[in-house]
Amino acid sequence: MNVLLIGGGGREHALAWALSASPLIEKLYAAPGNAGIADVAECVPIDAADHAAVLRFIGEAGIDFVVVGPEAPLVAGLGDALAEAGIKHFGPSQAAAQLEGSKGFTKDLCREAGIPTAAYGRFKDAASAKAYLVTQPVPIVVKADGLAAGKGVVVAESRAEAEAAIDACFAGAFGAAGAEVIVEECLVGEEASFFALCDGTTALALATAQDHKRVGDGDTGPNTGGMGAYSPAPVMTPGLVERTMDEIIRPTVAAMAARGTPFKGVLFAGLMITADGPKLIEYNVRFGDPETQVLMMRLQSDLLAAMVATADGVLDHFDLRWSDDAALTVVLAAKGYPGTPEKGTEIRGLEAAREVAGVEIFHAGTRRDGERILADGGRVLAVTALGATVAEAQARAYEAISKIDWPGGFWRSDIGWRAVLRETAAGQ
Repeated sequence: MNVLLIGGGGREHALAWALSASPLIEKLYAAPGNAGIADVAECVPIDAADHAAVLRFIGEAGIDFVVVGPEAPLVAGLGDALAEAGIKHFGPSQAAAQLEGSKGFTKDLCREAGIPTAAYGRFKDAASAKAYLVTQPVPIVVKADGLAAGKGVVVAESRAEAEAAIDACFAGAFGAAGAEVIVEECLVGEEASFFALCDGTTALALATAQDHKRVGDGDTGPNTGGMGAYSPAPVMTPGLVERTMDEIIRPTVAAMAARGTPFKGVLFAGLMITADGPKLIEYNVRFGDPETQVLMMRLQSDLLAAMVATADGVLDHFDLRWSDDAALTVVLAAKGYPGTPEKGTEIRGLEAAREVAGVEIFHAGTRRDGERILADGGRVLAVTALGATVAEAQARAYEAISKIDWPGGFWRSDIGWRAVLRETAAGQ
């Protein structure tokens, strides 16, 4: 098969790395790709927002299957354009992508289907949102309704902070994404990332993962797109996995099918494991970043075959195999992130880092300048390692990082700390 992967971040590098190992692949393309993806796929300079250009390339290159990595093209309807052109693809329709494109849509669906989530209010003006705020305890969460590149969520410790977040949304801080605001209960517990392939009727759980959203050690500082992750997530016991499938994932798949907008693709549930069990924080309609990096390292099955089975609606006859090893990834970010990152700084030592046993390096925000690799974004690299335990994977990842020479970057030194503490307590 000739396959086109849409996207150019760390998630897409991990997907490209896994897809390239499939015996079903004849030729793998990535649009636009990045400096790392170029090692396993042919990168083509196509803007995913230009559906006509994507379709034109598909015809010219004889593409048999398209994998859409990021959320923005899905919310913008690229899946519909592919379907209308008769192109088999992995990723939901625009209507189904509302599960990520509109937090209010998802909250309403949870209410209708009885899916456990935080109590909430949904507002189109600041006065109404603030009136609701007065009736609620703090801390409280304020969210822009639409896509805001991971920056439209504020966990407010005071009403004044919550009011400022509401004002910022309606003042245009997040563009069209903030035209509507969700004010919701602040859930207490431990977060986990849960993924399931969905073919419209059947859902197949993937391995569990946990990420680190805060920029600083000890889970301090502002939220980011993710500074690291590990898999499996010890908090997700087999019992909790089954509860999540029964109480959250399967009811969502059924509700979307009942609406006439069946969900096909990967459903990424951000969970809070509370004293009452798992509750949904939010949905994403694509693989997570940096969770994809650890999932792909542990996946032993053919990723392309799984994606085709999802598109064909035959997941009820499909299963996946996972390595018993743990995987851990540490994100290397450019100084200034999550604010304005410094671009153009050179990164050296990547070859030496790759020589550490069990390590892969996935590129996110990089570009090639001759023989040099330069930083070209906020989150730049994801150094990922396998190990018999999370602690061993952690040690290998940081050993690899010690060989990278990049004064323009920074990273957390404690990725995986919760899991390592659990392993220590269990005598592993």
